[in-house]
Amino acid sequence: MTACNTLGLRSHARACVTLEQANQLPGLHDLVVLHGAMLVLGGGSNVVLPEEVGGVVVRPAFKGVTLVGEDDGHWIVEAGAGENWHALVAYCVAQGWWGLENLALIPGNVGAAPVQNIGAYGIELVDRLHSVVAWDMHAQALVTLASKECGLAYRDSRFKHDAAGRWVILAVRFRLPQTWQPMLDYPDLHALKEARLAADDSVDAKAVFDAVCAIRRAKLPDPARIGNAGSFFKNPWVSAEHHRALAEKFPGLVAYRQTDGRYKLAAGWLIDQCGWKGRDLGAAGVHDRQALVLVNRGGARAGDILALARAIQDDVMARYGVMLEPEPVVVPLA
Repeated sequence: MTACNTLGLRSHARACVTLEQANQLPGLHDLVVLHGAMLVLGGGSNVVLPEEVGGVVVRPAFKGVTLVGEDDGHWIVEAGAGENWHALVAYCVAQGWWGLENLALIPGNVGAAPVQNIGAYGIELVDRLHSVVAWDMHAQALVTLASKECGLAYRDSRFKHDAAGRWVILAVRFRLPQTWQPMLDYPDLHALKEARLAADDSVDAKAVFDAVCAIRRAKLPDPARIGNAGSFFKNPWVSAEHHRALAEKFPGLVAYRQTDGRYKLAAGWLIDQCGWKGRDLGAAGVHDRQALVLVNRGGARAGDILALARAIQDDVMARYGVMLEPEPVVVPLA
């Protein structure tokens, strides 16, 4: 499984099956009984794999991107769980199905997008999700879950909290606006907005797509060159009182007020201020341009990455009283 996770962690599985046809799904029950457990693994971009993965690893490889209908001024686009996420975004932009361009260049497969409720540059999947087509291992039936049934929250969903191995996602449907408006409120996209305004030129979806790709390539390492799982920690939320105390003590604190009165802190800033950017701990390290990204310097295993993560968490907690929560799913050792 070393080649099946973007961190490049040394790992192997006792058993692995690739799903390409829906008629394979009923047979999963017997495999799970035989091997005792099931892990659904997509592109491996948001997971920390142990040296040995127990049970059976299931890899959904359902393909296809189809315009399946229209709904109240929106395109309904369905994509198979095994499609590459970035390739889907690029294809939709080329087809004139706008709305996903802010999510360009996020690594991984389509099936993992609702599990994590991926988000970037002012957009989350919940803003564009229509429904999820999945196999329910409990009911042994194919079901369609509407967006509101998926329990999407900040980097979270019901798929993370329901019984392990319950769901196998086959396809994801997106509700994309036929009347498009650019989402340029995120600070990194202000330059694009200002440049187009200065040139008296409108911003189209392709321009946003290109800008997001350029920003991500400048900030984030390519997993094909150095193993990483993207942003390793979630941005923590704190109360207004906690934020006020921190802001008084740390004048440069980066924080964003939320609609419920709490504040979302920039985890990367907290880690950077603790002096972790560019540092290594054994075979694991912190990227020198983005403190949120933990990297595999070569030959790292899950224990190396988790030891580094714990050291960072301890330092941030000691200095700011904030516990950072990892984004990737940490698979337990068999």
